[in-house]
Amino acid sequence: MAAALLARAWGPSRGALRPRAWRRLHTIYQSVELPETHQMLRQTCREFAEKELVPIAAQVDKEHCFPTAQVKKMGELGLLAMDVPEEFSGAGLDYLAYAIAVEEISRGCASTGVIMSVNNSLYLGPILKFGSKEQKQQWITPFTGGDKIGCFALSEPGNGSDAGATSTTARAEGDSWVLNGTKAWITNSWEASAAVVFASTDRSLQNKGISAFLVPMPTPGLTLGKKEDKLGIRASSTANLIFEDCRIPKDSLLGEPGMGFKIAMQTLDMGRIGIASQALGIAQAALDCAVNYAENRRAFGAPLTKLQSIQFKLADMALALESSRLLTWRAAMLKDNKKPFTKVPVGKGSPEARPGALVCPGRSLAGVLLRGPVGLLPQGGFPGRAPLKGPVLAAPPEVKSLTPLSPVLRKRQWPSWPHRRLRLRSPTRPSRSWAAWAT
Repeated sequence: MAAALLARAWGPSRGALRPRAWRRLHTIYQSVELPETHQMLRQTCREFAEKELVPIAAQVDKEHCFPTAQVKKMGELGLLAMDVPEEFSGAGLDYLAYAIAVEEISRGCASTGVIMSVNNSLYLGPILKFGSKEQKQQWITPFTGGDKIGCFALSEPGNGSDAGATSTTARAEGDSWVLNGTKAWITNSWEASAAVVFASTDRSLQNKGISAFLVPMPTPGLTLGKKEDKLGIRASSTANLIFEDCRIPKDSLLGEPGMGFKIAMQTLDMGRIGIASQALGIAQAALDCAVNYAENRRAFGAPLTKLQSIQFKLADMALALESSRLLTWRAAMLKDNKKPFTKVPVGKGSPEARPGALVCPGRSLAGVLLRGPVGLLPQGGFPGRAPLKGPVLAAPPEVKSLTPLSPVLRKRQWPSWPHRRLRLRSPTRPSRSWAAWAT
């Protein structure tokens, strides 16, 4: 798997990098360079996204269509099981490589980035860390090639991600566990072939009474709710899982009884790196779109990139994006070195929202004059574009901010300073008073 990923980035002779493999890999901070293997992986994923994902991104998002063929190709490249050892048919790469790959895939198609991230970190992650060898063979190996994907069922209609308040129950009956309850907002639910499900086995113990289970899909007693109509990432389905006396084998318990809360918290920590990387990819796509449009759109006789206010916006976007990328990479490298990474701000969930969902798409959409709502942006627009209606209605915010300044400048009154009475002489122009010169 790892060989398949890296082979695409090497040239046909002596393993030399193709010249274009180095294009567009430079960042603001040139001193921060990725290892050569990670640079090759980044370029490979970028080329795959541009060739396979960008052309279909808008269509699958609009039609809520799962990109089956593209996911299969990603599985063949090893992108669906990046940190899984080769023993279980994974790519055997580190978490930094995973973060880089998720960003590049999300840059081409946000929905596909979500599909990839959930399968890697939220489904395979807990099984890899807490599962037995038999469980890894059964629940990991078939989910690495793109034929099957998994999902993660923690949230509930009234509890969100509060694992301690889980109301779904699991009771032991003979050689089976019987599940009852509802899980909400489950990503990849309609296409998943298995789920990691959290349920309470002893409510009196609260957090310590929660356990994790591996549930095949479909299975008797498990019903899927309707697909949610989201603002974006609609090619990745989101729906409820409804358990009504759903019976699963006794060996479907992941880890030990009562370990569910620990498994959920550690899995969510790992997942935040993937979420941050998704947002980075979306933000980079928004910045690319904004720069491309600003370079080609002319206003007042010049490209928009010649206007200082637009330059400020693009600079702010680039800075927010690059700083968040470095934070995300740092968190991934700390995890690879088995050091605490949840103290890095990206691990707490704030920076991934800032550049990905707010700063870059928000400013770029305003800068390109509502191209998203009229259907001219790639991927059918970027997630979260609806709240922009107010800020860009009637005029871009840059124009609105200048409007109050005009009457102030027209009504200016020059002070009667002593130097206004000075007379300036120039060999090339007649003598003028300072007041006349100033006006």
